[in-house]
Amino acid sequence: MTLKSLDPRVKRLGIPEEWDTPLSPKETLDQFENYEAFIQVKEGKALEHVGPVHAPNEEMAFLFAKEQYSRRGMFCNALCVVKTENIIGTEFSDNGISIYDAVTAQPSGIENQSYEVFHLLKRGKQHKYVGTVMAKDFEDALVVAKHTYPSQKPVFNVWIAESEHILTSNEEDKDMWETLKEKQYREAIDYKGQDRIKAYKERMGQA
Repeated sequence: MTLKSLDPRVKRLGIPEEWDTPLSPKETLDQFENYEAFIQVKEGKALEHVGPVHAPNEEMAFLFAKEQYSRRGMFCNALCVVKTENIIGTEFSDNGISIYDAVTAQPSGIENQSYEVFHLLKRGKQHKYVGTVMAKDFEDALVVAKHTYPSQKPVFNVWIAESEHILTSNEEDKDMWETLKEKQYREAIDYKGQDRIKAYKERMGQA
């Protein structure tokens, strides 16, 4: 194969442009997996999707999500993560039309699996947690969710994940956020930089 690059850092490596050695195939797990993070900002509020994190496992994903989405004064009461591939999403409906309008089936009545349901109520916003349903499979969970959690506003999109695939913080985990308020040095105002500059000028006779 021919290797050409405009990047001077690559050219400095001295790699010949004519590369005869075949490239090795990428290993299956040479990259971190993708997880979605959800945060509850305070008691009584719904868990809300805040973004993705990349991690080798769900425990590290939980830690990365905590560091990325609940630091530096951001209020957080609860946090959960779920591997992206374990979330099944519906198609997006048109404006003013609920995705549930296309769901015409009736619940199967088989409740052998627990699922968590998230609604998207406004385009450009984030999915919010609405509750748990018991159902036969993902399709049945969507049907049950329609009847269990009716919405006065159109639901543009629905995410569903098996409950067992979600790692959620509990009461014992809440103390990991309590220290944030004590670390006032993170706030610029607490450096009192202007006072130090003024004192320095006074010492130097520049005030």
